[in-house]
Amino acid sequence: MKVREVMNSSPITCQADDTVADAARILRENKISGVPVLDGEKLVGVVSESDLLKLLSQEEDGGSLWLPSPFEVFEVPFRDLIRWERLHASMPDISQKKVSEVMSREIFQMGPDDSVEVAAAIMTRHHINRLPVVEDGRLVGIITRGDIITGLGEKSAEN
Repeated sequence: MKVREVMNSSPITCQADDTVADAARILRENKISGVPVLDGEKLVGVVSESDLLKLLSQEEDGGSLWLPSPFEVFEVPFRDLIRWERLHASMPDISQKKVSEVMSREIFQMGPDDSVEVAAAIMTRHHINRLPVVEDGRLVGIITRGDIITGLGEKSAEN
C-alpha cells in the first residue's frame, strides 16, 4: 500500500513566524497533536503538543515539567509559590515566541509513492505520530499513525 492511498492531502500547517499562541490555537481548533511548519511554501519543521509543553519546563529543576494539580491552583504550597509565580509571569512571553524557536527541525518525511510499511517503521523507530509527505520539494500531504491504521482496516475489509 502506498502513502498516497492513506495520507491526508490537505494538511493543516502553520508558518515558522507564527506565534506559539497561534500554533496552540491551530492544534486545539483542529483537534490534532502536531502540524508541519512552513516558511512560505518550504517545509522547515514540525511543531507538536510535546514541543509546546516543553516550554513549561523549569530550567532550575533540570528540565522537569511542573504543572500544578487542580488542588494546587487554589492552595499552592509555599515552597512552590516562587515556581508558580515564575511560571505564571512567563506565560505571556511563552505565547509570543515564534514557532521557529520551538519546532522540531529534524524532519522525517515520506514521498507519496513510498510504502505505508516504511512509514510505519519510521514512526515506530523514532517515536513520532506524523510524517509530512513531500513531492518535488512541496508538501503534498501528511500521514499519521491513525491514517495507517484506518488504511489497514479498509484494506483488510476489501479482502
